[in-house]
Amino acid sequence: MSRDFKERVREQFSKTADGYVHNQGFARGDDLAEAVRLLKPTPEDTLLDVACGGGHTALYFASLVRSVVASDLTMQMLKRAQEYISEEGKVENVTFREADAEDLPFPAGAFTLLTCRIAPHHFPDVPRAMREFHRVLRRGGRMVVIDTLLPDDPEIAEFYQTLEKMRDPTHLRAYTEAEWIAMATDAGFTVQKTKTFPKTHDFQEWAKRAGLNREGVQRLNRFVMQAPPKIHDYFQIETFAGEVESYTDQKLLLFATRPEKEKK
Repeated sequence: MSRDFKERVREQFSKTADGYVHNQGFARGDDLAEAVRLLKPTPEDTLLDVACGGGHTALYFASLVRSVVASDLTMQMLKRAQEYISEEGKVENVTFREADAEDLPFPAGAFTLLTCRIAPHHFPDVPRAMREFHRVLRRGGRMVVIDTLLPDDPEIAEFYQTLEKMRDPTHLRAYTEAEWIAMATDAGFTVQKTKTFPKTHDFQEWAKRAGLNREGVQRLNRFVMQAPPKIHDYFQIETFAGEVESYTDQKLLLFATRPEKEKK
């Protein structure tokens, strides 16, 4: 599945790159501020931003560190991120590299910081990606991963997974907090902190950003409108005249470090 699926990911995000670059929900947020607070970037740090998307996280950190490598699987997304950072950033310490998160083209210990934001739900093998994150981080390095949190309730989790796959077939799955902690620990990281952040989405904009046509948006709207009350309550779904206006999900921030000394 992996190679064919990754080609589908490239196709999907090549088509929708502009929507992600210009979305202000990616450009700012309490999660970014918390990532800076926890990572404590310095002018001596070198940062790798994995699956950089529109380049928002790379730009957010660029003025705080010595250098940033913004990497992504999709070349078209990288080009748009480069344009965005060139236009908006007034920084000259960001370089761009096409890279698969599960097979990073960087030597061991190349970076002191690593970020990966709102992307792992597209990775076929997240545990493998986490092992790669561990490999390219120097001992003592710090990492923040941010992604959508899968609810613990099985019924709500199933609804969410179905919703995301209806919107974007390259969504594979989100993970619970316990799963994230286990994957980081298994990869050799020490988990220092987790924190959740609510994120409210304009439903129409969110659906169309993934490239859905009018019929696809209507089908997604019907699916949400017909969901049971516990789903509407959990996602704080706002509706008007039979149309979904917004919903709120949770993003999980995981802060972890690579130990200075590791077991042999």
